[in-house]
Order: sequence, then structure tokens, then C-alpha cells
Amino acid sequence: MKIKSILPLLTLTGTTLFTLPSLAQNTLQQLAGIAASPTPAEANLAISQLRQQGPAGIDAFINLHADKLQPNSKLASQTRASLQTALDTICAQRDCYASKLYWYTDLEQAKQAAAKTGKPILSLHLLGKLNEELSCANSRFFRIALYPNAQISQYLRENYILHWQSVRPAPRVTIDFGDGRKLERTLTGNSIHYILDSNGRPIEALPGLYGPQAFLKHIAQINNFVKSYNNTSPQQQQTLLRQYHQQRLSEIETSWQNDFLSLGQLVPPLPSLPNTAQNQPTALEAAPGALSKMATEMPVLRSITPSAESITPAPNNSPWVQLAELHTADARLDSNSITLMQSKNSNYKNLENLQKVLPNFERNIALDTVRNEYLFHRQLHQWFINGNSTGTLEKLNERVYAELFLTPSSDPWLGLLPGDAYTGIENDGMF
Repeated sequence: MKIKSILPLLTLTGTTLFTLPSLAQNTLQQLAGIAASPTPAEANLAISQLRQQGPAGIDAFINLHADKLQPNSKLASQTRASLQTALDTICAQRDCYASKLYWYTDLEQAKQAAAKTGKPILSLHLLGKLNEELSCANSRFFRIALYPNAQISQYLRENYILHWQSVRPAPRVTIDFGDGRKLERTLTGNSIHYILDSNGRPIEALPGLYGPQAFLKHIAQINNFVKSYNNTSPQQQQTLLRQYHQQRLSEIETSWQNDFLSLGQLVPPLPSLPNTAQNQPTALEAAPGALSKMATEMPVLRSITPSAESITPAPNNSPWVQLAELHTADARLDSNSITLMQSKNSNYKNLENLQKVLPNFERNIALDTVRNEYLFHRQLHQWFINGNSTGTLEKLNERVYAELFLTPSSDPWLGLLPGDAYTGIENDGMF
């Protein structure tokens, strides 16, 4: 079935309602061109066919419903939510109406698309799933700060094949207040964007959360390199790749020096990653690796891990905070991202309430940006130069989560199981 024959199925009549099984009982106005009582299978078929069309399927759906998908549309909220969820199914991403990005969830299909188009693959690895609200915190922040950003969204659609893969489920904590109110959060975990060639070979990687402008700068720089890489013979590609990473590593070292000179301070040695080789890392040790995420998770982590009191935010005069202040422009959210923030919490429509959270969020993004660049990204460049575990995506990802993110696959409890604290719960609450 071609897109042209699917479009009539996606025109709203404004009358009859039907239920899609995949929308968890949400109702969606009847699609024109179907019988008066359409079946869920007919509705699912239309959405499935659009999914198969790739980015063109997203465009077809959005062209018909652009005004109805926005939070300020006059459409009933339940119907609007159902339209948004239908689009999320086509895109394989939560809040796709804001990003308009199509994601492959099968790497082989992404490689085929990359080979056909000549574009590199941007492969997101995360805890949980990108099309779920409660994926890990960093991937949620990507959906707010990066993917809806107008410049980033356009650049990704034009220059990359997008793919995501779940590393493992994201741990969730639910606090039941006993009066009908519940507070749900995710704990620990981190996310990383890999850039792959059409064979799925790692070319580069951006670990954790970057500010929008920093992220855009990196993906543009990497894309330009991949064009040269693709035009090089296979025998020379490895040499070219090492040269690229050596150059990027030198730029990080220069940037480090220039930042401290801008602060009028002596340039300290570049910091090293913590050595956790002899012990299984705890969630407390992993938490400071993603400061935006830590700000969200720490209140819950403190409540379930007594020694978490020792983890405190960086003081305002710490070197990381001072470095972040030099890069605040990199972390500014654009109007599309801010609108999405407001749509997900009606309290933020009040500008006074928004200003209580937005500046802190942007400051934490700036902190993550400099730490990820000077710590994690620097280490990744060194791995590529030495050829350490960078030959395949699987080996590289295993090492990233074990040594950079401190959540190795060997620990099924992600550092959340207390090793020396008495819980008073049978079997320490393990089920």
C-alpha cells in the first residue's frame, strides 16, 4: 500500500470514535474512508503502513494533522493525545510531534538505509525505550533539549539515519503516598549517541547529555568527517579515523587550556576517570557522571541509600561550575523545547514557575556538557586512537557502560543493591 492510498484513512471526520489496542484504550476520531465501525486492525494497518514508509510517513501524518497535534489546538485533549501517540508509533519516539524524527529500531534496516542514502547512522543507546515516557533520565532530556530543537531536528533529518537500541530496562521507583497520589521516577543509567558507518562500524560517540549548540556542532563536524571517510579506500580508513580522533583529542586539550586562561587561572592537568576496577560500582558512584540526571534522581536515591548523603551538588566556585559558566550559550533551550516543557507540565505555562526550573536545567546541561567533553569524550577519543574495543558497536558499548557510565552488564542491580547497609526487609527486598 502506497502513502497516497493510506492518506484517506488518516482524515478526521470529527464524529465516531474507535480504540487502538496500541494506544492503551485512548480514543481517536474515526478515520475517513473506513466503514462506520472500523476495526482496530484497520486502524493499526494504516499506522503500520506509514511506519514502513519511513520519514515520508511522518510527513504525511503531520501534514494532515499539524494543527491538531499541537498542545494549544482546540481538539479535545484525549483525542489530541491519541493522535500524538499514533504519530509516536510511526516515529518510534515519544513526543515525535515536537521533533518530527523517524527512528529505526532494527540496526540492519538502519544500515540498509545508510548504504542507500550515503548518510551515517546516529545510534542512540539508552536504558528503557525512546518511545516510552519513563526511559532513563538522560534520554528524556534528549527528547526535551535536543530532538525538538529546530536546528538539530532539521540537521538530523537531512544528514543522518537515526536508530535507537535499549541496553536494558530503566529501573523505576514509585512512591505511594497512600491517599491516591503517586510519585514515579527512574533511577541510574546513562545514554550515548554513536555515529556509525553504513556497515555499523563505530566512527565517533557523544557520551551523555550535551547542550543543543554543542551537540549540533559535534554532529555537523562528524558528518563532514564521514564524507571524507566514505571517499577513502578501506585500507586507508583506519588511518584516517585515528588521525581524526587525534585531532579532536588535541582540540579538547587546547580548549581546556583556553577555558582556564579565560578564567584567569593556572591550567590544571586534565582530570582522570575514577578507578573502579576492583569493585562493583554503586549507583552513588555512577550518579555524578550525569549531573542533570543526578539533580532529578538524588532525592529518591538518598531515601533508599543512606550513604547518599555524602553526594552533594558541586559548589558554585568549583572548577566544573566555572567552566560551565563559560559555555552557557551551548545549553540554551530554543522556543520549541520550552514549548514542549510547558506542554508536559501545565504549571510551567506560568512564566514565574517556568523560571524556577528552566535556568537550573540549563545550568545542569552546561555542567554535563563540559564534564562529558573533558572526561568521557576525551577517553573515547583515546580508545579510538589505540583501537581499544572500538572495532564493533557491541564491544564499544559494553566498555562505555562499564568504565564510563559505571553500570556494567555484569551487575543486574545497576549498583542499587546495598552491599553494607541493613534494610530490615526480607532478602533485602530482592524479588
